[in-house]
Amino acid sequence: MSSDQNLIARLHDELPGGWEMTVTVDLDELGGFQDILQYRFVLLDLDDCETFDPLGVIRQIRRELMLNIAIICFGGAPDVRNEARLARADRIFERCEIVEKMKLFCNQYGWGE
Repeated sequence: MSSDQNLIARLHDELPGGWEMTVTVDLDELGGFQDILQYRFVLLDLDDCETFDPLGVIRQIRRELMLNIAIICFGGAPDVRNEARLARADRIFERCEIVEKMKLFCNQYGWGE
């Protein structure tokens, strides 16, 4: 979840074979519980506070939908990162790390693909 078109292009270019990437800034666009459950993980841009509420997305996934899908955050000021941790984000990385981390998580969540 990000509106950073340059970053989205880099993530897409580095996406391992066999993987698909859905880009949105509105969690509701992905559907309901059963739809979001089909995703292996969520990459969440903590710097994108003007386009959507990243902390609200974490709360929606954890509290409203009660999903345990991996939420991998990147960027964000220290106070936003702390709030993301309290809201139960799984991992938080620097913005410059997220492309390589995405590839790592695709490998880990590939489940033998």
